[in-house]
Amino acid sequence: MKTRHAQLKRETSETKISVDWNLDGRGESEIATGLPFFDHMLTLFARHSVTDLRLKAEGDIAVDAHHTVEDTGIALGQALTQALGDKSGLVRYGNFLLPMDETLCRVALDLSGRPFLHYKLPETITPHLHEAMGGHFPLQLLEEFLRALTVHGGITLHLEVLYSRDLHHAAEAAFKGLARALDQALRRDPRVLGVPSTKGTLV
Repeated sequence: MKTRHAQLKRETSETKISVDWNLDGRGESEIATGLPFFDHMLTLFARHSVTDLRLKAEGDIAVDAHHTVEDTGIALGQALTQALGDKSGLVRYGNFLLPMDETLCRVALDLSGRPFLHYKLPETITPHLHEAMGGHFPLQLLEEFLRALTVHGGITLHLEVLYSRDLHHAAEAAFKGLARALDQALRRDPRVLGVPSTKGTLV
């Protein structure tokens, strides 16, 4: 089967991003965003989605991390759309319940071509969203990343951290749960002929 692979560059006055994403990979990655915690999360994302991701981002992190994180989500969404093509033979749906110590995250997604994000965190950690992890990554940026990814990747995504007492665990469970659900959705089903939709298209 043809390997699903995308390469692209995105450059603005605030960021410069290059992405090389092989959806039929082995979980290998080379990530450099200038944000160590974000690098760690994207490395986990590649490993648990079993995709090969090479990503480099240069952004105005001296201002803050917002532009770099959001634009990385945009670039990854665009790369996903490019790599999937018409989505023939795709399983399309994925879901995962990800435990991480005291944290539990539930993810369900559809590579429908119709962007939608439902995102929820527990009240135990929402007062602490502005606390930075790894020096530059407040948890509030996770929503910005997910929204950019879903809009530009055409994903219907429902992601809820059901309970947690640790900001790091909440973020990590979200990235791992998203990756595992995406791994399911990206699989090919030999029984599916053409696009997995009665409409004949996923847009």
